[in-house]
Amino acid sequence: MYKDEMSMAEDKMKDVVESTVREFAGVRTGRANPALLDRIVVDYYDTPTPLNQIANVSAPEPRLLVVTPWDKSVLGKVEKAILKSDVGLVPTNDGNVIRMAIPHLTEERRRDLVKVVRRIAEEKRVAVRSVRRD
Repeated sequence: MYKDEMSMAEDKMKDVVESTVREFAGVRTGRANPALLDRIVVDYYDTPTPLNQIANVSAPEPRLLVVTPWDKSVLGKVEKAILKSDVGLVPTNDGNVIRMAIPHLTEERRRDLVKVVRRIAEEKRVAVRSVRRD
């Protein structure tokens, strides 16, 4: 019984660590990372669909993200979804793909990123403590 509880706690802690890694990947650090757009949901034929399921997201250059939808008819919807999201990127639609240049980090943005990362870390610490307590 003790081993079962330990393995359950270990699994829950691994889930927390994986969640932490995913959230840290979504923090915009000044480099193009396709994970920045993982949480964007597009209204695809009246169904909320994650962007990575209807388009290819790539980073051909260190400061550029390119979104290539498999269905060109959703380019406008993808562009609107990116604009509505809180990632802080401005999409440029050229008819085939959507390009987003990653701006340089300012001192103010760096301070905001530190606050975001600290908040995420504290939330995950609390989650691990609650697993240990249970």
